[in-house]
Amino acid sequence: MNTLTTRIRRASRVLAPAALAGGLVLAAAGAASAHVGITPSSTDAGASSLLTIAVPHGCGDSPTTKVAISLPAELVDAQPTVNANWTVEKVTQKLDSPQKLADGSSVTQRTSQVVYTAKTPLDSHLRDTFVLSVKLPADAAGKTLYFPTLQTCEQGSTDWKEIPAEGAGHDSVKSPAPSVTVTAAKAASTDHSGHASADTADPASATTPTAAEGGAAAGWAGLGAGLAGLVLGGIALFRTRARKA
Repeated sequence: MNTLTTRIRRASRVLAPAALAGGLVLAAAGAASAHVGITPSSTDAGASSLLTIAVPHGCGDSPTTKVAISLPAELVDAQPTVNANWTVEKVTQKLDSPQKLADGSSVTQRTSQVVYTAKTPLDSHLRDTFVLSVKLPADAAGKTLYFPTLQTCEQGSTDWKEIPAEGAGHDSVKSPAPSVTVTAAKAASTDHSGHASADTADPASATTPTAAEGGAAAGWAGLGAGLAGLVLGGIALFRTRARKA
């Protein structure tokens, strides 16, 4: 067996396990991306967030005709973004009792669902996204909000509404509901050092030249030094010639 063949076999023994691992990772990523999912622009409690709901495929080989997104009870409203290929409507629900909002106002009904209906059925091999603008609850830090989504196709439907058991992963159920986990609100900045008024500024700063003033002074000083050097050089030259004469 020659040296080249030996090297090739050794390389294949090293690379084969890595290739297998890479394949498993890609397969897992493909399985995860097959679910209807949500990508939030923000997860901070009390923040406004744009929720992008992605529909990656139809029901088997059947095109998608309608996507109905249910809002969790913690939200009272959502503003849907227009999608050119879909009509959109909000379904409202009357509350059993008025619900008080963070700003002190009260509501007697809420948006329970946002429904997108396709003008042209979405091919099963194509994907599309729907964007909802919502205000995340200020008191929901650490909580996961679920958005059950019913995907209706020309033939059949898929109800993305399953919620994993506590501690279980998103892929532990067959048709997981899209979800957003709310994080703690960011602390407001209390740094006002950049807004000090002239009245409260350090008195010494009033006599300190600015960068522009300092630069100008340095320029004039350099020019003066240059002229002085030119004069001294001329005097020396004159004296040298006078001696020779």
